[in-house]
Amino acid sequence: MIPIKKIICSTDFSDPSYEGLKAADELADHFAAELILLHVIAPMPTMAGAGAPTGFHIPAVMKEMEEKSLEMVEGVRAKRVSKSLKSRTLVAHGRPADEIAKAAEKEKVDMIVISTHGQSGWRRLISGSVTERVVRMASCPVLVVPAPEKS
Repeated sequence: MIPIKKIICSTDFSDPSYEGLKAADELADHFAAELILLHVIAPMPTMAGAGAPTGFHIPAVMKEMEEKSLEMVEGVRAKRVSKSLKSRTLVAHGRPADEIAKAAEKEKVDMIVISTHGQSGWRRLISGSVTERVVRMASCPVLVVPAPEKS
């Protein structure tokens, strides 16, 4: 059996991502593995030209987003990760799939746990699938947890 000592799980603070976290928590508990909870801040779209909004400084906004994201991901860890586990949080900036794969490699994790959002049709075509890209890019096994069915 593959030794699992370190697991990374990404969250975007959605219900589907919490399903993935639940699975990651159970796996980490079963294998006595460390659990790293990751949130990726996607790049801010920028506009240029006469109609572009003015009056904010992008580095300051990004710093505030990072601080708030770290606060939120720490709250998720406190509420949803077993206290008996060794766990920590990370916040990254960039394209989510790229950053999840990079973090997994940098942290030398044994497994990535990620959830799907259950999008199909035009929504999936427009937004693409972060999960699919992570599966293609990852250098370690990826457990994909399906989104809960909508009732």
